Amino acid sequence: MTEQQIQSKRIEELQAEGYYVIKLIKTNKNGIPDLIAIPPGADVLFSEIKKEGGKVSPLQQYRIEELENHGIKVEIYRG
Repeated sequence: MTEQQIQSKRIEELQAEGYYVIKLIKTNKNGIPDLIAIPPGADVLFSEIKKEGGKVSPLQQYRIEELENHGIKVEIYRG
């Protein structure tokens, strides 16, 4: 399964749970996770999509920790 297929699956799952999902293509912060999922009430979830065995880069890990330090939920989703 490719990362794009896994990502599409995750988008569908999150939308079914009531999240407003945004695929982040280009941001002002390199390494930001692929998706932002905003539920009613606005608890934000960032979702970094990786295929099985895919690795999080050092920059991605830095961004994940940065978001978590701001009290933001982040997941690494592998399908």
